[in-house]
Amino acid sequence: MFDLECSAVTKRFGSFTAVNDVSFDVPSGSFFSILGPSGCGKTTLMRMIAGFEDPDAGDISIKGQSVLNLAPNRRNVKMVFQHLALFPMMNVGENIAYGLRCRGDGRSEITERVRAVLDRVGLPGVEEKQVSQLSGGQKQRIAIARCMVLEPDVLLLDEPLGALDLKLREHMKIELKLLQHQFETTFLYITHDQSEALVMSDNVAVMNAGRFEQIGPPRDLYETPVSGFVAGFVGDTNRWQGTVVRVAGDEVKVALDQGGGVLARAGAAGLSEGAAVEVFVRPEAIAIGAGEPGCTMAGKVDSLLFNGANSRVLVRSQAGDLVEVADQAGMSGVTQGDAVQINWQRDRALCFAGRAA
Repeated sequence: MFDLECSAVTKRFGSFTAVNDVSFDVPSGSFFSILGPSGCGKTTLMRMIAGFEDPDAGDISIKGQSVLNLAPNRRNVKMVFQHLALFPMMNVGENIAYGLRCRGDGRSEITERVRAVLDRVGLPGVEEKQVSQLSGGQKQRIAIARCMVLEPDVLLLDEPLGALDLKLREHMKIELKLLQHQFETTFLYITHDQSEALVMSDNVAVMNAGRFEQIGPPRDLYETPVSGFVAGFVGDTNRWQGTVVRVAGDEVKVALDQGGGVLARAGAAGLSEGAAVEVFVRPEAIAIGAGEPGCTMAGKVDSLLFNGANSRVLVRSQAGDLVEVADQAGMSGVTQGDAVQINWQRDRALCFAGRAA
């Protein structure tokens, strides 16, 4: 049922705990991403799965068998690095065949397996090409083909799109998801880019300071975050700091630090009067116009940012906050300098204890 299982995995470097009691399961044939900021421990976790680091505590199992006592080359796990590590002195076919030759496969079998895997990544007949003749996207596919020809149980991908330009990176998100479906192999992907994780993954683990804050489908992380960190890190959001002045059921009234007050829904239990909190509202949850008391804010249009379907209206509130409003296909009908009111539904404003550093 699970190709990869990690149980209470911990890794320390001196007094610093890089990975702290992390547990998760990856179902067979799924695309699982670990999302978090630089330094949160995600690369250290992946290196332990690959066998390049040993955990100080916990267990790692592949196909139900612990691999803690297996060397990296004996684990049926392969890894694609950010800079791909293709051999420039070898042509494409030789790059893909390298692992097969190392394990002693026959020449005719190697030739057939290289041909078959190139067909599956959509690059038939490029065996004789040099690596330098390939585009960035083609190199990505060859790096994956070199791993997949060995039929790993799990393919580890360490920010493999980080070195690509923006347009190619957007294209390769779709390519990677299609390749994962093509091979029906479990992909474990680490990234600090939330759009990569949301677009490609069946499940995402959000990692912060060595721990997993939340694991779930991308939609759940986006719409029902369990902490302020997840709410602020996954997707675009407006964030206001304040103090709780009233709690009634799941409704929270917050006095904002910059002035004024808002009504929000408690994102987690345990909020009490006087608590320092943050309120999060997505740009697409905000509309131009007056709304219910506590869910309306007055301001002036600061800027109009055109970016196709992701266009934004930036509204400077009377308290001085800059609020992003999703401009749905230019339907807002406002111009720079207009005095406006903005509103949202109470349930679309989430309140969490604590404040960002």
